[in-house]
Amino acid sequence: MPVSDFIVTLDDFARTQPQEIVYDILGQTYTYGQLKQDSDSLAAHIDTLNLADKSPVMVFGGQDYNMLVAFVALSKSGHPYIPVDVNSTTERLTSIIEIAQPSALIAVQPLPIALDITIIDSNSLTQILAEKTPYQLTHPVKGSDIYYIIFTSGTTGQPKGVQISHDNLLSFVNWVLEDPEFDLPANAKILSQAPYSFDLSVMSWAPALAVGGALYALPKEKTENFKDLFAVLPQFPIQVWVSTPSFADMVLLSEDFSSEIMPDLKYFYFCGEELTVSTASKLRQRFPDARIVNSFGPTESTVAFSAVTITDDMINKAERLPIGYIKKDSPTFILNEAGDKLETGTAGEIIVTGPAVSKGYINNPEKTKQAFFELDGQPAYHTGDLGLLDDDGMLHYQGRMDFQIKFNGYRIELEEVAHVLNLSNYVESAVAVPRYNAQHKVQQLLAYIVVKPGVKAQFDKELSLTKAIKAELVDEMMAYMMPSRFIYKETLPITPNGKIDIKTLIAEVNNR
Repeated sequence: MPVSDFIVTLDDFARTQPQEIVYDILGQTYTYGQLKQDSDSLAAHIDTLNLADKSPVMVFGGQDYNMLVAFVALSKSGHPYIPVDVNSTTERLTSIIEIAQPSALIAVQPLPIALDITIIDSNSLTQILAEKTPYQLTHPVKGSDIYYIIFTSGTTGQPKGVQISHDNLLSFVNWVLEDPEFDLPANAKILSQAPYSFDLSVMSWAPALAVGGALYALPKEKTENFKDLFAVLPQFPIQVWVSTPSFADMVLLSEDFSSEIMPDLKYFYFCGEELTVSTASKLRQRFPDARIVNSFGPTESTVAFSAVTITDDMINKAERLPIGYIKKDSPTFILNEAGDKLETGTAGEIIVTGPAVSKGYINNPEKTKQAFFELDGQPAYHTGDLGLLDDDGMLHYQGRMDFQIKFNGYRIELEEVAHVLNLSNYVESAVAVPRYNAQHKVQQLLAYIVVKPGVKAQFDKELSLTKAIKAELVDEMMAYMMPSRFIYKETLPITPNGKIDIKTLIAEVNNR
């Protein structure tokens, strides 16, 4: 059944199933009844602060129940929220405040710096929730009002705050609820691992709350220690796994991550970066009866706008996996550099339109004008991603436009190089990284490689391994695309959002 109002739906669950768990963090549980009572108390307090109508409020913290309380309370009191992760740098925190100009800040966890802004700290929050103040919904976020603002990573330049409205959110949530590709179970128990500052988290909390399900939070401190992670993860009774493929790769290093140990886990939803054949194949071996859903979409189009259930046939073809069928309300086109629509099977920039497209970046009209426009009478967004639509309406990803380089006269897609490197039987994961000269031209292409367990023992030196990988891929990769130097690592850096951090490697190689 589609959701027409997110907050009303939540309050309905609080009435019909008040004792059902909505949030579980390592065994500490909270119910729908508690969430309503706590969010009502906080919403009532927010109304007393006399904040400007519909002004954004920052929420600072990690995988905490009170983060969810703050989000719901702000929505009830008519304010969009800006989630900022507790692991954010001070520079990022101050940049977001300067750009968004929030009217207040809810510090679920202690702030690392002093700020000249209205702040509800954790002690005050505890007192507010203890008051158990009732609340009447009179001015909640609704329609085209902004529901949340998520800031992009901002590894280069200033971060951009993507404004997602209540209508945008409903477009995404109802798609997940109704599309057979997801097949979302009733009262779903869903993993909550992605930071709330990363829009992948919306793929966890929004469907869970929309169907009266439960979120099982996996705090960052548990994911940073492999031993701790696998002490707690098998105890999670989750049915639905939501993460980046990179996080799944990390978890797959443990033999305990299997259907024998976690028999309830039947669904895997992936977004945020490319799902490789290798990762999908390993998951199929460990969870033979599970549904693996590959989805695609930038933050600006509200989490995702295409999805497909990965079949054994797709995996066995050992090609790049498709990224899905387009959601019905989001007509998607492939455009060339001149802005012309391209025919089926021709590659170009992926352009998404429809009611899930954001209104733009907060307080950044210049960047908004560059990225957002109107197409066929619908709001549209330049994804910056290359792809094509096939005859069946399936979308195929071909890399980022901003990860294209020109090297020795050839245009090379870094993600395509990485994709082919990952086809090697010796390679666990790989990325391609350009080295620039003083004139900002690419002078060398490097490969950062993590090899599969036991591979290094098969070779007397790294040069022999490099020759073996190149020989294996000679028919898969054009000679001009092959990196000239291979650098072997035990692990590759991961961003706070769980993606391979190629931008950090590019900066490292170029001493930036």
